[in-house]
Amino acid sequence: MSSDLARLETKLAAARTRLILEKPFLGALVMHLPLKAADPKWCKTTATDARHFYFNPDYISRLTLEQTQFVLAHEAMHCALSHFNRRNHRQKHRWDVACDYAVNMILDEERMRGPDNALMNAAYRGLTAEEIYPVLHEDPPEETQDMHLFDNEPSEGGGEGEQREQNDAEQGQGQGEKSQPSQGESGGGKPDQQQTDDGQGDRQQQTSEAPSAGESASPPPPPTDPNQLDEQWKSRLAAAAQAARQAGKLSQSMMRLVDNLLAPQLPWRALLARFMMNAARDDYSFQRTSRRSAGNSGDAMMPRLYSQSVNVIVALDTSGSVTQDELREFLSEIDALKAQVRAEITLHACDDKLAAGGPWRYAMWEAISLPAEVSGGGGTDFQPLFEWVAREQLNPDLLVYFTDAEGQFPELEPAYPVVWLVKGKAPTPFGTRIQLN
Repeated sequence: MSSDLARLETKLAAARTRLILEKPFLGALVMHLPLKAADPKWCKTTATDARHFYFNPDYISRLTLEQTQFVLAHEAMHCALSHFNRRNHRQKHRWDVACDYAVNMILDEERMRGPDNALMNAAYRGLTAEEIYPVLHEDPPEETQDMHLFDNEPSEGGGEGEQREQNDAEQGQGQGEKSQPSQGESGGGKPDQQQTDDGQGDRQQQTSEAPSAGESASPPPPPTDPNQLDEQWKSRLAAAAQAARQAGKLSQSMMRLVDNLLAPQLPWRALLARFMMNAARDDYSFQRTSRRSAGNSGDAMMPRLYSQSVNVIVALDTSGSVTQDELREFLSEIDALKAQVRAEITLHACDDKLAAGGPWRYAMWEAISLPAEVSGGGGTDFQPLFEWVAREQLNPDLLVYFTDAEGQFPELEPAYPVVWLVKGKAPTPFGTRIQLN
């Protein structure tokens, strides 16, 4: 069995590698879920608790490599969408079905092929789990393709009557008997989180066949820190999207999804800080130290951590739709962040042409303020700023543009990362869009 499990782990690793190469956004998310084989007695297909990817070895062995990619991405998207922290008062089974439809239609949009038990419905394309939930039957007959190990509450697919019947069965069942899963249980059924008081569950486990080596013998407990997990997955979502955008491998539909997820939930200051922190360059160097500071010449040369200042270009849209007070507020936030990431700031302003007094340059220790020469009121054209960057042969670590995004954009995306801080609802054709909220 150990050799069979090793082959399955190789198959899962190959599927993760293909995701990283073909769909780096999903691949980066999948890498945050360590793989764990699970006992088929409680895991019929796959499962996640937002911390691990659990799998039934027999189920994975029946999937193609493409379908294996799908189930990996399916569990990762449940986590990235914070489905484990959004159920609130909703009925568990009905919520689980809604979440599966939401995730699977996203993956279908990415042209990924799911297993036969994947829930698909074109009517739910583009909808969130919260929007799908009220459309579903109160007791959905569908079964999810996986298990959602997010809380202790059992699946309520059968309603109150069936739940009472199930509880009675659990209390009265004899040794060696098993309670039957409710009709509403998902692809592997729900985890039997609670054992009877007389220790019957332990006796069942002892008399049944022991799980194979390496398999998780029982379902894990639900997360005790869902809010903290929620923040972790939001950070992972933002970082994965940024990396995929820079690689040019983030689809428009996924880009809109990420923007909609992050914009209303994280304040723009936190997102701006995250991108500036990611631009900071702390790395290790094998550069030889000076003779004066070197010790014994025979010592091994070890890598040393060094830091380099970050070159950030900040552009202000002065077309008239952004007020002077808003510009000052934005610059004060940049000023507070630049010392943390050791950033050197080059400030420029533009409406349909570059401001005559610019650019203004600030070292990491110099305070930034709105220059008196900044004026505008004309139309909006972003091209002059990007043309100036190319003409000056600059290669910034990050360009941040404060704007309403209503204007003429460059036809080609630059090689350096661009973050748009947008006042209003206008889209941006490239870069990372952060909604000012």
